[in-house]
Amino acid sequence: MSQITTEAATEIESTGTERRRRSGGRGGERTRKPAGGDRYRRLVNRLARTEVLDAEALEHIHDASLTVLEEVGMDIMLPEARARMKAAGADVKEGSDRVRFDRGLILDMIASVPSQFTLHARNPERNLAIGGNNLVFAQIASAPFVADREGGRRAGNQEDYRKLVKLAQCYDIVHCTGGYPVEPVDIHASIRHLDCLADLVLLTDKVFHCYSLGRQRNLDALEIVRIGRGISAEQLEAEPSLFTVINSSSPLRLDGPMLQGIIEMSSRNQVVIMTPFTLAGAMAPVTVAGALVQQNAEALCGIAFSQMVRRGAPVMYGGFTSNVDMKTGAPAFGTPEYMKAVMAGGQLARRYGIPYRTSNTNAANTLDAQAAYESMMSLWALTQGGGNFVLHAAGWTEGGLTASFEKFILDVDMLQMVAEFLTPLDVSPDALALDAIREVGPGGHYFGTGHTLARYESAFYAPILSDWRNFETWTEAGRPTTYDHANRIFKEKLASYERPPIDPAIEEELSTFVARRKQEGGVPTDF
Repeated sequence: MSQITTEAATEIESTGTERRRRSGGRGGERTRKPAGGDRYRRLVNRLARTEVLDAEALEHIHDASLTVLEEVGMDIMLPEARARMKAAGADVKEGSDRVRFDRGLILDMIASVPSQFTLHARNPERNLAIGGNNLVFAQIASAPFVADREGGRRAGNQEDYRKLVKLAQCYDIVHCTGGYPVEPVDIHASIRHLDCLADLVLLTDKVFHCYSLGRQRNLDALEIVRIGRGISAEQLEAEPSLFTVINSSSPLRLDGPMLQGIIEMSSRNQVVIMTPFTLAGAMAPVTVAGALVQQNAEALCGIAFSQMVRRGAPVMYGGFTSNVDMKTGAPAFGTPEYMKAVMAGGQLARRYGIPYRTSNTNAANTLDAQAAYESMMSLWALTQGGGNFVLHAAGWTEGGLTASFEKFILDVDMLQMVAEFLTPLDVSPDALALDAIREVGPGGHYFGTGHTLARYESAFYAPILSDWRNFETWTEAGRPTTYDHANRIFKEKLASYERPPIDPAIEEELSTFVARRKQEGGVPTDF
């Protein structure tokens, strides 16, 4: 039996007879209802991987990356990190931020990275298997703006932040939140992380992320996730329950907060996703191959450092190489170059035996054809390229600057289609339908057979947004667009949201901790 279960958070035909007549089957908008069960929660990608690099080309990029680390090195902007690197055998010169790494040191360190591990959620049914053939989708993170049709594009705020978090809880295909889906700038930065992380504990029961923006924020996040799971510090260290994304400051630099984040998280056996942000033609060479060399060098440096902090600490190889519009310098996503980089990144991650993080991206400014086709190109690439952890999987628009409510619904629909596509084809005797074929024979139809009637409600994926009414009926209904449907559906989902249960004692402990840390001032800021 397939490990991939197919989720119903999809909607089905209200009656079987509606599909038998054009005026009925396509004449009225379908009555849809979600089905329950453990569908979409544990996805496995058994497809053969697409390899854009042959074995020789892959080794060329690997070797060139190690040459960069040996000859050019990385600027390491934290004295403590440089000291740890020197103790591990790196070439550190007194009075300089530049650190160079022997390739043998890098390869020795990354060899201890676990190829698979589990991320533990407040609800054990939401635990995430990372690595291997497992596929995990995370909500959009870190957008400064939010948008919906009525409110337009606006700065992030706590109300919209909470709405997006609630939407992430509503769909099983969104396996975890990826960070703050939108930055709530109406909460002061000194305490923002306390309110936001508490909301992630209370409004969802899924795995969540913390930002590495200074040691204290990491420590607060670790305590909040410990309280949320109701476990001891020792159990937290044995069961990775929190992840952080570490971005290098391309080209070839790791700044202080990112390095401190690796130290705080890896030392406690929590998950680091090491992700260079390399845009070909801007912060990386203009050729895709050159950008991949730099991506790989930066990723290997950060991954190796996590193992210098703690051997065997869980870490993912993050790939985020795309190109820019050479006319304007604006980032471009969902491009053929992005697809190649995603697939090549997957090959590199598999070469090292490290779980692979990638993203569902687009550069569209609204919910239009560009938003759909660039995202679908991204999803195609990451599926064929063997992505294990997909950040920004739902809600990303405008190159990541805006979290869109309507785009979230469109993405959920596409993610569910990906999941259905990955479901192995059933070729059991029952599915082969020989009895039904014998019953109908030449020239008949299958509408009324027992085989069809027993399966018609769940035989095919029912899209959330596709409008399959005929033209006349669709026109009579006011010609609603995908944008219209997505706007309606996200509001319906929010109206039906139910907060997941939590032990009152845990909620009280969390409230007490957050209140105390706020009273202490949270973290220092310069404003």
